[in-house]
Amino acid sequence: MLDRTQSDAVVPPEERRGCLFALSQPPLMIFLAVIGCLLLMASLHDLLLL
Repeated sequence: MLDRTQSDAVVPPEERRGCLFALSQPPLMIFLAVIGCLLLMASLHDLLLL
């Protein structure tokens, strides 16, 4: 039989990360910045040129 200790089942606190950790990742922030710039450009085009 396998010997399972309690330390294998418990997740250490430093590995528990929330959504703020996910939002601080550079690829996600670059993606969100590109989408935001595209939305800004589309809205300015609609407001100023149409």
